[in-house]
Amino acid sequence: MAVRIRLKRVGKIHAPAYRVVVVDSRKKRDGRVIEEIGLYDAQPNPSIIRIDSARAQYWLGVGAQPSDQVRNLLVLTGDIAKFNGKKDAVSRVKVAESDKAGAAAEAVKAAEAEAEKSKAAQAAAKAEAEAEEAPAEAGEEA
Repeated sequence: MAVRIRLKRVGKIHAPAYRVVVVDSRKKRDGRVIEEIGLYDAQPNPSIIRIDSARAQYWLGVGAQPSDQVRNLLVLTGDIAKFNGKKDAVSRVKVAESDKAGAAAEAVKAAEAEAEKSKAAQAAAKAEAEAEEAPAEAGEEA
């Protein structure tokens, strides 16, 4: 079976978005796919490019041929260079400032949530230790 990595069009009439899919080359553009490995939306500035690198590497490794546009996307994400054996390949996809700020805010929230969980765990352990000591004292008095 000839397998290709290509784009599947989704979205509205004048606002296309694409999914990066692995499909038999004889299937229709929007036909049944083997696997969806990413997303590409050219409308916003900067464009949204999300590709599961591990799955792209796998499919390239088993012989899937990327379309021209998908090859360009894989060059941007650094997956073609990794596939060709370059260890220091990096993604050249630019991240919007709002995404960076949002990611930083999410990281702060996650750290705060983890701190609260650890405080709750410490409080539970302290309460458990006090509960163990209390029955022992009651047993000594009797």
